[in-house]
Amino acid sequence: MRGLSRIIRFVRELRGTHYDIAIDFQGLLKSGILIGLARADRKIGFDRSRELSFLFLNEKLPPYDVEKHALERYLDVARYLGATDPSPACTLPIDKERETMKNRLVGIRDQGRMLIVVNPVARWTTKLWPEKNFAELADRLIQEKKATVIFTGSGEDRALNDRILSMMGEKAMNWAGETTLKELAALASLSDIFITTDTGPMHLAAAAGTRVLALFGPTAPWRTGPYGPSHTVVRTGIDCSPCYQRQCDINVQCMSGISVEEVMRKIST
Repeated sequence: MRGLSRIIRFVRELRGTHYDIAIDFQGLLKSGILIGLARADRKIGFDRSRELSFLFLNEKLPPYDVEKHALERYLDVARYLGATDPSPACTLPIDKERETMKNRLVGIRDQGRMLIVVNPVARWTTKLWPEKNFAELADRLIQEKKATVIFTGSGEDRALNDRILSMMGEKAMNWAGETTLKELAALASLSDIFITTDTGPMHLAAAAGTRVLALFGPTAPWRTGPYGPSHTVVRTGIDCSPCYQRQCDINVQCMSGISVEEVMRKIST
């Protein structure tokens, strides 16, 4: 009942505000319903999008190319609204959090050492890289790159990170559940490399301006990978990838087939 009351309260707040423009970037049924409920003069999105969300629009852009990067699609909406040469640059208000993270790194990161942040988690099991691979990678980063390595994640990811650290010969840190989203962005901005699976923190780190190295398997980096020329994607490219499946019958070879050696080579380039 508590959840239902929150939904009712949210709908009342949504309906209680008049909007000039409402934009559906996602093209999902749930986003379409929100657009339908919103009191907006112009309801804009892409025609023939999945889950029939276009039925809630009164202004429809032509259907988008599914192989086009999501951010480029969003820029198409900005162009439709009159923006000329819209920039994909992102400025995050994290100055305060950067100072907090700088202070926390004092005594942890020696002068001149690389700082590498590792986000090994993802909500799809098919997006996960083997934990032993992360352990070996972190050991090699510490031994060969003289890096300070910090593992991140939410509070519920702490046990997974602890398992990785228990397999390591070197010492790394587990900060899962110890940062807010803004603090995570600030930590990423201070790092030399942010190594991650295909997940939300990957985009947060890219927006923070750090170099991202992303491990991709069942999804397509050209559609939803870290946006920008400074980032690196590692994938096997086997025939069944991308499949967009959350379960796999062949032991997720698209992820398990990515070697630690290949990731180390990409870090060095």
